[in-house]
Amino acid sequence: MTQKTRNAPPRAAAMLESLRGLGYSTAAALADIVDNSISAGATEARIEFVWDGANSRISILDDGRGMDDGELESALRLGDKNPLDARDARDLGRFGMGLKTASFSQCRRLTVASTKDGVQSCLRWDLEELVARPDSDWLLFEGPAKGSKPYLTALKGKRSGTLVLWESMDRIVSDGYTADNFNDLVDNVESHLAMVFHRLIQGPRPKFKLLLNSQAVAPWDPFMTGHPAKPWSSPTTHHVTDYGSVAVQCHVLPHRDKLTPAEFDENGGPAGWTAQQGFYVYRNERLLVAGGWLGLGNARAWNREEAHRLARIRIDIPNTADADWKIDVRKSTARPPVSLRPWLMALAENTREKARRVFAYRGTPAPAQGNIPIEQAWRAERVKSGMRYRIEETHPSVAAVLANAGTLGPLVKSMLRVIEETVPVQRIWLDTAENKETPRTGFEGEPNEAVVEVAQVLFDDLIARKRLTAEEARKSLLRTEPFQKYPALVAKLGLDT
Repeated sequence: MTQKTRNAPPRAAAMLESLRGLGYSTAAALADIVDNSISAGATEARIEFVWDGANSRISILDDGRGMDDGELESALRLGDKNPLDARDARDLGRFGMGLKTASFSQCRRLTVASTKDGVQSCLRWDLEELVARPDSDWLLFEGPAKGSKPYLTALKGKRSGTLVLWESMDRIVSDGYTADNFNDLVDNVESHLAMVFHRLIQGPRPKFKLLLNSQAVAPWDPFMTGHPAKPWSSPTTHHVTDYGSVAVQCHVLPHRDKLTPAEFDENGGPAGWTAQQGFYVYRNERLLVAGGWLGLGNARAWNREEAHRLARIRIDIPNTADADWKIDVRKSTARPPVSLRPWLMALAENTREKARRVFAYRGTPAPAQGNIPIEQAWRAERVKSGMRYRIEETHPSVAAVLANAGTLGPLVKSMLRVIEETVPVQRIWLDTAENKETPRTGFEGEPNEAVVEVAQVLFDDLIARKRLTAEEARKSLLRTEPFQKYPALVAKLGLDT
C-alpha cells in the first residue's frame, strides 16, 4: 500500500522572519560573512559601516573568486547544501546557511553582487517585499533595490569578488539609536573580529587582510605568544580520532604584576580576564569558541573563577569534526566528544592548577640560582575541615625572632598562633572577588627604602646568628619570600657606599 503524503512547504515570509531569531550578535554575523570570503579564496575583505540614521548600511567586499549567476542563486537559496556532504578541508562553512541567517538577523534587505571573470550578477532578499506579498513563493529579486545601486560601485571594474550589502537594519538601528551607538558598535565588531581571525591576520605576511572602515584590523592573540613574562606554555599534544587529529596547547598567562597597565588592559580580551579563561576552539585557524570550560569538570561543571583567569587552552579541530563537537549554525558553541573528555580534563586540570599558583603568588619566579624553592612565610595545610594557613617558622625572619626571643619565646609563639587563627580569609576572598585582584603584598607600592630596611635586619641576623658570609647571606635572601623579587636591592646589602 502506497503511503499517502502531503507537500507542506513553509511560507517564505513567515520562515524568514523566524530565522531572524537565531541569536547572532552583529559581530558574530559579520564573522560569518567573512568566513564565506575566506572560503572563496579571498586574500582581503573590507567591511564598511555607513551611518545615515534609519538608512544606515553595512557592506562587506572581498576579492575572492566570485560567483556567476547560477552560483549566486545557489548561495542565496536556503538549505541548498547538505551539511553531511564532503567539502574542502579549508572550508569554514558547514550548513550553507550562514550568509542568509547571519544577514537576516541584522537586516531586512540583503543584496549580494558578485563578479566572476568580469561578469557581474546581483540578487537580493527583501523581506518587506515578501511581507507585501503574503501568498508569494520564495522570491529572489534581481538587481539592487531602488536607490541602492550606488552602494555597489566598489565592485565595478573588478574581474572577481563579492559584495554583501545590508540595508533596512532594524535589528541594529532602532528607535533612539544614535551615531555614537553606531560608532560603539564598530568598536565592538573590531574587537570580536580581531579575536576570531587573529591567526589568519597576524604576522608580517598574514594569510588574510581584514579592514574595517579602511583601517586594518589588528589581531588579538589570546595566548600572548612571545611575551617574556609568560610563565608557561605546554608542547602541542595530539589525539587521533576517526575524523582526524585534534591538537591542544595549554597556556598560563603572566600575572598582572608582570604587565604594564596597557598590556593588562589589552590582553584581557573583549569580555575581560575572568570571562576569557578556558578553552579556545579553532577550526582551520578560525576561532569558534572563546573561553569557558566546555562543560567539563569533576562533580559539576567548572565555572569561570578569578583564581583560574590566567589559564587559556588552544584546541584545533578539523572541519570534519563539526558533528562530533556539536558545532552550531552560529559557530559559537562546541561540546567535546565523550571519548576526548578524560584527555581534555587532565590537560585542563594541570593548566588550571598552574594558573592558580601564578595568580596566588603574583607570578613570583623561581630563584636564579638553581632550582632551590623559595622559602615562604606561610604554608597551607589541608585538614578534614578544609584548608588552614600556618606561619612557616623556618622562614629567616620568623626563625630570627624565635632564636632571639629567650624567655619571651612562649609569648612570641602565642602571638604567632593568634595571627594564624585570625587570618581574615573571608575578607580577603571577598575583596579579591569584588576587586578582581589579589590584595597588594610583597612590598607592592612601597619605596625601595622600606624593602632595604627590613632586608638589612635579616641580612645582619644571618651573618651574626648563622655565621654566613655576606655573599651567602645575600644568596639566602634571594631564596626568601618576598626578597627574591628585589635582586638589585639585595645585591647592595653589605657593600660599602
